[in-house]
Amino acid sequence: MNALTIALVTLAAYIIAYMAYARFFSRRVLGLDPMRKTPANAFEDGVDFVPTSPIVLFGHHFASIAGLGPILGPAIAVIWGWLPAVLWILFGSILIGGIHDLASLFVSLRNRGRSIGDVTRSLVGRRAHILFLVLIFFTLSLCMGTFVRVIATLFSDTFYPEAVIPVFTLIFLAVMVGLLVYRRGVKLAPATLVALVLMFLSIWIGLRTPVTGVATPVWVYLLIAYAFVASVLPVWLLLQPRDYLNAYQLVIRMVLMYIGLFIARPEISAPAINHTSTGLPSLFPFLFITIACGAISGFHSLVATGTTSKQLSRETHAVPIGYGGMLAEGLLAMIVVLACVSGVSRAEWFEHYASWQGAAGLPAKMDAFVKGAGNFISNIGIPVGIARSFIVVMAVGFAMTTLDSGTRLLRYNLEELGEGLNIKPLRNRFIAALAAVVGIGYFSLMTVDGRPVGLLLWELFGTTNQILASLGLLTVSLFLYRLGKPIVYTLVPMAGMLIMTVTAMAIRLRTNYQAGHWPLLIVGGVILLLVLWLVIESLLAFARHRGARAIPEEENGEQTV
Repeated sequence: MNALTIALVTLAAYIIAYMAYARFFSRRVLGLDPMRKTPANAFEDGVDFVPTSPIVLFGHHFASIAGLGPILGPAIAVIWGWLPAVLWILFGSILIGGIHDLASLFVSLRNRGRSIGDVTRSLVGRRAHILFLVLIFFTLSLCMGTFVRVIATLFSDTFYPEAVIPVFTLIFLAVMVGLLVYRRGVKLAPATLVALVLMFLSIWIGLRTPVTGVATPVWVYLLIAYAFVASVLPVWLLLQPRDYLNAYQLVIRMVLMYIGLFIARPEISAPAINHTSTGLPSLFPFLFITIACGAISGFHSLVATGTTSKQLSRETHAVPIGYGGMLAEGLLAMIVVLACVSGVSRAEWFEHYASWQGAAGLPAKMDAFVKGAGNFISNIGIPVGIARSFIVVMAVGFAMTTLDSGTRLLRYNLEELGEGLNIKPLRNRFIAALAAVVGIGYFSLMTVDGRPVGLLLWELFGTTNQILASLGLLTVSLFLYRLGKPIVYTLVPMAGMLIMTVTAMAIRLRTNYQAGHWPLLIVGGVILLLVLWLVIESLLAFARHRGARAIPEEENGEQTV
């Protein structure tokens, strides 16, 4: 099979899906209204609620949801062969992920920009609301704490110290663009062009002057401090312009990779189905857990209902940003798969993926993608060393983007938790941000048996993240049910995802019990009980709302359900 064929089929399928399925779902099911006032316009405060142009907001949303997820997940999932990964990314993003992201954004728009967890208070009840927020807090803290550790490792002398200068240059340029555009009235286009030129110049500088000699713990503390500052700054000053510029970086690199793929037209070197790797778990359900971002991810609903909904200036912009952002991430995940299965030789592929344990390590996952993608870009005449540096900076930069957005989401989560539990100090954004970075610091700095807690518990993130996606779809379905709208397009995917994730969690619990991994067993068991509790509460809510009057259309933008 030629890799170009898969790329062209994916692109064609995504165009058709966007023009047909997304349009149908947004008009006939959701009923998006371009004239309805959005939370960004209704509650504009210059900090979190800021009406934003769709192109800038797309950049923020795309950069936030992408991160390292659509790189690391597909880069390891090809261990089962290229075919399962390709099919899950293609159909998952079109039928499940895109619908999940768009519908989550819709729910938040119709509920004053509240998060998906906070909306459960009105739909299901106070108890479910608190349980959902606690689950989100654990997931975000674990994820961001681990990301801090991963970024610090990637900055180290052993990995990619040449990425330090470009990554921090981007932060400086983002602040400058934010000030120039929003405070000095400079046009966005020339500011963007100058910033992009300086960004790519910084990559050349980073290659010549890598930042070495900084210990990993020092990077951890610096990153935690940065996360705190970034989470309390107005979105227009750092979050929006940094994610917008980062999205441009990603798009440029994706285009270069696809052009290189078109020129080379490589044959796939990996097997379509692989069962030979040592210690390989069963494809079902673990493929659907391993590839989250790129197909469907619960983190996306947190971004959509946490930051994106508070910046959307028109309801209909939800389609290109929510559904379109998911498809763009699918394109990224697909080029990662193709880079890992056709950008390297057959011998290199089998070396990378000889065992599950080896492929699951950070060096293996990054190395396979960096080599393959770098080889694609080198086909257009860029030296392979520089091409690989492009890819490295992209990966690390997106990890930083996720850290920034994730910490802000965690801050929102704690503010909502403070309101739900009537803890007044947590309603203050600075105190909530401080509590957020304390949670992040716990998972990145605390150790058990010499391992950071985040890395120790990381295997729980995949299942917990997909459980959040299932619960997000369940919440969306309940909201649509209350509106008197069809729920089959969200409820069926929800059921499928819930079955897969609960099955995966149960298998992991049995494995951890047999191996005597008590921290993973206890924490995983508690999460599973919380999930089952939330599902039961939600099903009871469906029963309570049966036959209830649908919410009048004129109330949707002004009050919660």
